[in-house]
Amino acid sequence: MTDNTSSDNTSIDNAPIDGSSIDHSAITDAFFALHHGLPRQGPGSDDTTRRLLSLAGELPERPRVLDLGCGPGRAALLLAAEAGAEVTAVDLHEPFLDELRAAALRRGLDGSITATRADMAELPYDDGSFDLVWAESSAYSIGFDTALRAWRRLLAPGGALVVTECEWTAAEPSAAARAFWESHYTLRTGADNVRAATAAGYAVLGVYAQPESDWEEYYGPLVARADAADPGGPGMTEALAATRAEIAMRREHGTEFGYTGYVMRPVDAGPAGPETAGTPAA
Repeated sequence: MTDNTSSDNTSIDNAPIDGSSIDHSAITDAFFALHHGLPRQGPGSDDTTRRLLSLAGELPERPRVLDLGCGPGRAALLLAAEAGAEVTAVDLHEPFLDELRAAALRRGLDGSITATRADMAELPYDDGSFDLVWAESSAYSIGFDTALRAWRRLLAPGGALVVTECEWTAAEPSAAARAFWESHYTLRTGADNVRAATAAGYAVLGVYAQPESDWEEYYGPLVARADAADPGGPGMTEALAATRAEIAMRREHGTEFGYTGYVMRPVDAGPAGPETAGTPAA
C-alpha cells in the first residue's frame, strides 16, 4: 500500500536493504511475488466500487472508462460487467495485466476490456477521450494533486473522475502513525483533500469513507500469502518484514487513517451533484 512504483498498493518503499547481499530489484520482485494472484492490490470491495459509480451520476449507455493503476482489474471487471463500460485498464506491471486479460476472457468480457502497459503520469491518450477516469488505491503513486491536474484533460464533457485516497481520520494522529506515513506518503485530512479538489477546478459530487471491511478484504488474503511464503527466497525476508509492519500499523492505528473515495467533475464539464453525497469523510 505504500509503493511508488506501479500497481495499486504493492508495498516496496523503504524496505530495509542489506546492500552486501540483496539488491532492491530482488526485494521488488519478492513484493510482487507476494501479491500475484491476490484479488486486490489495495483496500476496496465490489460494494465500494458500486457506491462510487452511483455517485458519478448519469453516464452514456456504454461509457468509456480509463482505470488507472488497475492491478489485476477487480474494478475494471465490475465496470465492464455492470456498467456496460468499454474499459481501458492501465498498469505498469505486465503480470497484473496478464491476470486481468485472463479473467476478462473467462468472464466473456475480453471485448470490453483493453489492458495496456503505460505510466499513469505520462498517458498516451487524447484530451476528452473518457467519460470516467477511475483510480482506486493508485493515485498516491503520483500524488493526489498531480493526479487531479494531469487527468482532468482526459475527461469528456460531463465526465467524472473517481479517486480513492488514504488520509488522516484522526484530528491528532499519534507519533507512531505520523512517523510511519512520513516515510511513505504525505497524508492530509478529508477537508484538505476537498479543498485541493476545489482548487484544481473540480466540483466534488460525492465523498465516501471506505469501511474497515475494505481493508480486511485486502489484508486477509495478503496475510495468508505472507504466512505461507518462504522467507529464504531472494528479498523475501525484507518484503515480509515491510508487509507485516504495514499490516501491524493498520491493526494498531487503524482509527487514525483510512481510505476515502472522491467523485469529482470539472466545474466547466456539466452539472455538479451534492458535495456531501455518500458517507462524508472525516
